[in-house]
Amino acid sequence: MKWLYASPPRLLVIGFALIIFIGSQLLRLPVASATGQPTPYIDALFTATTATCVTGLVTVDTGTHYSTFGQIVILLLIQIGGLGFMTMATLFAFFLKRRISLKERLILQEALNQSSIEGIIRLVRRVVLYALAIEATGALLFAIRFLFDMSPGRAVYYGIFHAVSFFNNAGIDIMGNFRSLTDYVGDPLVNIVTMLLIITGGLGFVVLSDLTDFRRNKKLSLHSKVVLSMSGFLILFGAVVIFVFEYSNPGTMKPLPLGEKILSAFMQSVSPRTAGVNTLDLATLRQATQFFIVVLMFIGASPGSTGGGIKTTTFTALIGAVYAMIRGKEDVVLFRHRLAQERVYKALTVTLLSLTLVMVATMILSTTEDHHFLKILFEVTSAFGTVGLTMGLTTQLTLTGKIIIILMMFIGRLGPLTLGYALGPKPGRVLYRHAEGKIIIG
Repeated sequence: MKWLYASPPRLLVIGFALIIFIGSQLLRLPVASATGQPTPYIDALFTATTATCVTGLVTVDTGTHYSTFGQIVILLLIQIGGLGFMTMATLFAFFLKRRISLKERLILQEALNQSSIEGIIRLVRRVVLYALAIEATGALLFAIRFLFDMSPGRAVYYGIFHAVSFFNNAGIDIMGNFRSLTDYVGDPLVNIVTMLLIITGGLGFVVLSDLTDFRRNKKLSLHSKVVLSMSGFLILFGAVVIFVFEYSNPGTMKPLPLGEKILSAFMQSVSPRTAGVNTLDLATLRQATQFFIVVLMFIGASPGSTGGGIKTTTFTALIGAVYAMIRGKEDVVLFRHRLAQERVYKALTVTLLSLTLVMVATMILSTTEDHHFLKILFEVTSAFGTVGLTMGLTTQLTLTGKIIIILMMFIGRLGPLTLGYALGPKPGRVLYRHAEGKIIIG
C-alpha cells in the first residue's frame, strides 16, 4: 500500500480524513439519531468534521438531534481530533508495549508541530496525562454545578462531555436548541471553569510542560514566553474592547449587572481563541464587536495545542518583523533572542495562505448564500480558525456552503502549510542561486 510510505504530512491528512469518514458513517446510522431516523449524510459528514477538527459549527443541534450513542461518537471524535490521532495511536502502542518506529516519531513531530523528534515520546506521555487530568478536574466541577439543575447521572454526563469539548477547544455543547452557555451568562463557576479549560487547551502542551517544569528549572523557553505573553495580552485587550463596545448594547450587556458584564466580556474574549462557546447572543453584537471577534478568531490559539488559527506565535513574529522594519533593524528580537529569518518567512507564508483561503471561501459563499457579508466572513473565519462561533448561518447553509465550510474546517485543523506539504511535490535540492535584484517596496 503506497500511502503507508507517504510523507508525515500526507499521512496526517490521510489519517484525519479516514477518522472523519468513519465518524460520518457512524453518525448517519439510525441508532445515532434521537428519532431513530438516519441523519442525511451531508449533516453526518459536517458533524464528524466539526468534531474531529474540534471546531464546533453544527448544522443540527447536538443536544436534541443525536442520541446518547451519537453524542458519545461525537465525544470520541473530539478527543481523537483534539489530541491528534497519532497521539491516541501512540497511547495504544504504550499499552501493547510496542516500540514506536522512526516513521511514527516523524508523524508525531508533524502532528505536535515540533522542530525535532528529540523527546517526542516523553511529550506524548505528558500530553495524555495533562489532558486526562485537566478534563477530569473540569468534569468534576461542572458535574457539581449541574447537580443543581438536573439528575446526578445527567450532571456527570454533561460534566464529562463539556469538559472534554471545551478543553479540546471544540465548543460543541449538548445544552439543546443551539443556546450554548447563554443560560449561564452570570454563573461564575461555569464561566471560570470553561475559560480555564479553553485557555489550558489553547496554550499548547509544550507550554504546559514548561510550566510544570518551571519549579525545577526556574526558566521558560522563548516559545513559552511568547505564547503566554501574547495569549494574556489578547485575552485582556479583547475583554476591554468587547466590554467598551457592548456596555450599552441593549441586546447583549446593557441589562446585565456590572459583574456579569465583566464576566461575559472575558468569556467572549477567550472563546474566539478557537473554543466556540458563547454566553451572549452573537447575532445581536454590534458590527464593530463582530468584526473584532473575526480578527481574534483568525489569530487563534498556540502551536501544538487543540486550537486553530494562524497561531499566537505567528502573529507575534509578524508584529516583531514590522517593529524591526520601522526601527530600521535587521533582526526580529523577542525577549533578547533573535528569530531566524526562516521563522519570519514561515510566519508570513502561513498568514498570507490563511488570508487567501478565507478571502476565497468568503467570496464563494457570498455568491452561494444570500446573507450579509459580515455574517459570511464571520462563519468562514470561524471554520478556518476551528472556532465554532456562529451568527446563525450554519443551519441555513446550502449544500455548496456546507461543503466549503467542511473544507475550511479540515484545512484549518491541519494547517495550510501541512496541507501544502502533503499535496505538493517533494522538494528537490537547489543547486544554484539567482542573481540578486531590487524592486521598490511601499
